[in-house]
Amino acid sequence: MNLLHALHREGVEHDAAQSDRLLRRRNLEPESAALLSVVLRAAGTRRMAEIGTSNGYSAIWFADALRAAGGDPLLSVDLDGAAQRAAAANLVRAGLADHVELRRADGGEVLRTLPDAALDALFLDSERTEYASWWPHPRRVLRPGGLLIVDNVLSHPDEVADFVQLVDADEEFGASTVTAVGKGLLLAVRG
Repeated sequence: MNLLHALHREGVEHDAAQSDRLLRRRNLEPESAALLSVVLRAAGTRRMAEIGTSNGYSAIWFADALRAAGGDPLLSVDLDGAAQRAAAANLVRAGLADHVELRRADGGEVLRTLPDAALDALFLDSERTEYASWWPHPRRVLRPGGLLIVDNVLSHPDEVADFVQLVDADEEFGASTVTAVGKGLLLAVRG
């Protein structure tokens, strides 16, 4: 937990000094990460992907939950090679390097190539305006009962509005909610 605290603090300091939004870490907030860790553990999540690696902060939380369930390595996707190198180093520090597959690629392209029902959970925390163009793959890759998680739905509602509307209109998502934890999480369960 000391590593997670240090990574979060460093991320906040880095982002405050960085004027270019695309170069910020934009890590998940600790309260959001803790909530998702509990949810993933309670659900026994074994297969998960995250789109948006950053420095590996959320990957540490998720990989630890998957490992606790005896699951597969987390698939963590990001286009930024420097971010993935930082994530790789942080995963080594956390003792979780063997529990994460880091893939430098476009998130939408990766979702297109994943098999149907391949995942128990999918976490989206990257370029929010692109999510709607990835449809229907975020739904297709989730197994029935799988969990879709989207960060920043309250802090950047205009950027995710089209995607949230797609989820809300999709009859295959039997239950969904937006939580006011962190910057707002959309949680939706595929029927």
